[in-house]
Amino acid sequence: MPTGKETKSLGLLALAGLAPYQPKPDEEYMNDAQMEHFRLLLKAWRDQLREEVDRTVTHMKDEAANFPDPVDRAAQEEEFSLELRTRDRERKLIKKIEKTMRRIEDDDFGFCDQCGIEIGIRRLEARPTADLCIDCKTMAEIKEKQLQG
Repeated sequence: MPTGKETKSLGLLALAGLAPYQPKPDEEYMNDAQMEHFRLLLKAWRDQLREEVDRTVTHMKDEAANFPDPVDRAAQEEEFSLELRTRDRERKLIKKIEKTMRRIEDDDFGFCDQCGIEIGIRRLEARPTADLCIDCKTMAEIKEKQLQG
């Protein structure tokens, strides 16, 4: 039976081998320890994505075959197309991670780009590349839905 004291492993945190950050009482928001926590989290995420890209290249080279049957050839091309699309999304995510890492270096991380309030440690652990607080992100999504129709 759960006692409530166990720490749940979060996806990115588990990947980085980190526990959720526990702020100390009266600790300043986005101090050096918190910045280092997010730097390690982002680095582990970026490294994992880079490994996936390398693995895909190797896989595609190894799997490239000249099938005589057009159905087999089409299936392989579709598989490669899906993998390339996934890797393209991952490359864009890597760029976003690197942009976020630059923000950490510039001491401009953890605050909403629109209203300037703290984004929050838990939100940043779930989505380290977030640059809007939850309220501003919600409003942006509502506006986007209204514009779409």
